[in-house]
Amino acid sequence: MSDELIIRAARDIAQAKKVVALTGAGMSVESGIAPFRGKGGIWEKYDPIEYAYIDTMRTNPGKCWILLSEMQKEILKASPNPGHLSLAELEKLGFLSSIITQNVDGLHHEAGNNNVIEFHGNHRVGYCMECGNRIKAEEISLETLPPHCDCGGVLRPDVVFFGEAIPHDALTRSNEDARSCNVMLVVGTSAEVQPAASLPGVARSSGATVIEINIEATSFTGHTSTYFIKGKSGEILPKIVDTLKNESANLTT
Repeated sequence: MSDELIIRAARDIAQAKKVVALTGAGMSVESGIAPFRGKGGIWEKYDPIEYAYIDTMRTNPGKCWILLSEMQKEILKASPNPGHLSLAELEKLGFLSSIITQNVDGLHHEAGNNNVIEFHGNHRVGYCMECGNRIKAEEISLETLPPHCDCGGVLRPDVVFFGEAIPHDALTRSNEDARSCNVMLVVGTSAEVQPAASLPGVARSSGATVIEINIEATSFTGHTSTYFIKGKSGEILPKIVDTLKNESANLTT
């Protein structure tokens, strides 16, 4: 990790009028949540087209809930890590405008961020497919699958299944933020999944500085990102926040 890059990132954030963060699975992994994709991911165990497709949820919800129950248990035992807490502090300090996240674990909310655009929903909340009643995930019993609402309808998590569209509001707001930000932090994501993958390019083409933070280089590194800071978000983001707090007067000159 380069101290010069930490200082550079802090200076860019301090001098920006609008900073937006795009976060991905790498942040969840640091909280102990296994990634969906790649070696050891849940998609190796369950074919997503078979277990996480909206048509299956409608016709055979019990099958979907075999997968969903595992996800729910893993998410509910996870807590925000120092990276999440640092982004919450950036918002509290007035440096961070919004977070666009591909994660469904709700950990940005748990950390204290208020303006979070969740591309794929939030697994900590469920709702009834019949009456629409919303319920916290920890209140959903997994003793019998699929779980049911008091009205008798089947419950589902408030996430985007395969075969469902990204919510229009999330698309609109995220594109607006990408076009209007001065700095975009791209944290813990390889951003291979569209449409989120296009947002750093939108930001860069609109004149923003794109700061990439990841444990390894991605397809962004060296062209879409303005510069790359290698390492865990839980190590790098706290250093950036500390620099902003301790050197704020020097960073804005």
